[in-house]
Amino acid sequence: MPRLPRLAAAATAALAFGVVAAAPATGTEPVVTDARIAAHFGLAAGQTPDNIALEPDGSADLTLAYARQVAHVTPEGQTRIGATLPAVAHPDTPLVHKAVVTGIARAHDGTLYVNYATGTSRTGIWRLAPGEEPEQIAPLPANGYPNGLALDEHRGVLYAADSVLGTVWRVPQQGGPATVWARDTALEPLTGASAGGCGANGLKVHRGAVWVSNTDRGTLLRIPVGQDGSAGRAETLARGLAGIDDFAFTGSGRTVVAALNKANQVVLVRRDGSHAAALGQQDGLSNPTSVAVLGRVVYVPNAAYFTRKDPNLLLARLRERGDRL
Repeated sequence: MPRLPRLAAAATAALAFGVVAAAPATGTEPVVTDARIAAHFGLAAGQTPDNIALEPDGSADLTLAYARQVAHVTPEGQTRIGATLPAVAHPDTPLVHKAVVTGIARAHDGTLYVNYATGTSRTGIWRLAPGEEPEQIAPLPANGYPNGLALDEHRGVLYAADSVLGTVWRVPQQGGPATVWARDTALEPLTGASAGGCGANGLKVHRGAVWVSNTDRGTLLRIPVGQDGSAGRAETLARGLAGIDDFAFTGSGRTVVAALNKANQVVLVRRDGSHAAALGQQDGLSNPTSVAVLGRVVYVPNAAYFTRKDPNLLLARLRERGDRL
């Protein structure tokens, strides 16, 4: 892969993008500006950036879905392939019929966890420990499609959203059998000729709850985590988010930045469930799949699944209205 443009101040220091500055305060109206493409990827090689985890220094770990790879982009603008998941003979993954690497989560010690969907016994959660080969730590149903992934190190568990089976799985961080943590109609895909077949998709752990997007239903859900770790009742907090993929929180509050894949939009979803466009195709979006936020920097991987043009990593600045930083 060619050398990437420098991520510059967006990933290294509090300069133009102000990484170490605080994110917009709760209760204010954030806006997203100054979008630019920081990295381009090879569509022909299957380098479709699907999901993202951030390192403390602002570098990014990206799953390249159809290449079955995890790429690391350093603050200095260098990139390398950190891992390639093993090839699978005759993959039969629901929806895509190919082996794909989807969600990614990072532990504080640098260990990465990814979802690998294959339609075979290799479907599940895989661990990428520094200096070691990828290792499957939890199988998941071959007829499912594990998508969003999040780690709760406080409880020592991983959560994975299954887009086909309408389920949130829970797995011990050290590995072991997966258990159904939440299963609900609100997590399921729609049925019928017009349905896309993709239900629960993006997933985050935030303020005592697991938040999940549903692509087919265009919704954002909040599932409280009980004191015993069990799932509470799913609450729909936002609707009308057609084609929502993964998302991120702008800070400690409930404001969300979400990727709308087919619409080529990134939207701000407010606490009351209303939403407004923040970025569009004119900013360089090409089927955005996920979002990450570090300080005032917004990272948006674009997989170009439908546009078939320019898979990339886009960076933008998060600020409050009237903020001239």
